[in-house]
Amino acid sequence: MDMYQNILVVIDPTTDEQKALKRAIELASKIKSSNPEQAINLTAFFSIFDFSYEMTTILSSGERDAMRQIVIKEKQQWLDDVIAELKPGVSIESKVIWHNRPFEAIINQVIEHNFDLVIKGTHQHDKFKSVVFTPTDWHILRKCPCPVLLVKDHEWPQQGNVLAALNVGSDEAEHLSLNDAITKQANNVAQLIDANVHLVNSFPGTPVNIAIEIPEFDASEYNSAMQKHHKEAMNQHASKFGVPVENTYVEEGLPESIIEQVALKIDAELVILGTVGRTGISAALIGNTAEHVIDQLNCDVLALKPHGYVSPLAN
Repeated sequence: MDMYQNILVVIDPTTDEQKALKRAIELASKIKSSNPEQAINLTAFFSIFDFSYEMTTILSSGERDAMRQIVIKEKQQWLDDVIAELKPGVSIESKVIWHNRPFEAIINQVIEHNFDLVIKGTHQHDKFKSVVFTPTDWHILRKCPCPVLLVKDHEWPQQGNVLAALNVGSDEAEHLSLNDAITKQANNVAQLIDANVHLVNSFPGTPVNIAIEIPEFDASEYNSAMQKHHKEAMNQHASKFGVPVENTYVEEGLPESIIEQVALKIDAELVILGTVGRTGISAALIGNTAEHVIDQLNCDVLALKPHGYVSPLAN
């Protein structure tokens, strides 16, 4: 099974309740049970920074560095205690570094140590602030070169449901490749946690401007043709990966709305989707489907990048 072996777990230093670490331990244990010969490396990590230590001009650079090391050592001990209390049953390395930008610290670790999965806890973000002050989650989703699992509080019960969000209506190579990667990952995870795979795809309705500007335009016929095209593509894709047709959903509407509706309907414990990693003004104002979905779902989200994606931090 093509599954993760080198996992970076992002720790929240503001709480003792580490849901990302618990999920990582659960995942690593299941991977190990399915393949006892496979080595699993877990690293619990977070960065800290206190600007006051940088502004203390009375101290020499060596003294400031010594003070930083004391703080790091204290946090390292706290993290080791948190890990010990969980009695993980798997080996976990702990790591704390001094860095003023958490998302850069995380992605740098991924690049430097070839992590193949990042697991991080998440929570509801303020919609206005998520545009003006981009949260760490958004940066990681856009710029992390490996898959990112954002964890909420939803359990992973046996015979639960994994939902793969696809774009089967496109014939672009990047989307087709990403669809395959998402569905393959869904099958792998479902096999690992004894769950069922479901596939969802949305398609756009009739553009309002066309319906207004061209009176003879038949919106009903257009919608029927779009739905037929997407359903045929979905059936072909589902057949390719052995997913029953009754576990597929093709609906008209925005991707984030349709994904949320289907996830609620089947009570999915995990949604897997792709993110193209947009950056800059367009990403800040528009956002990725993955980012819109995360705030609306009450389950974990696994975001995959297209094949060949290179993080801007790798340059």
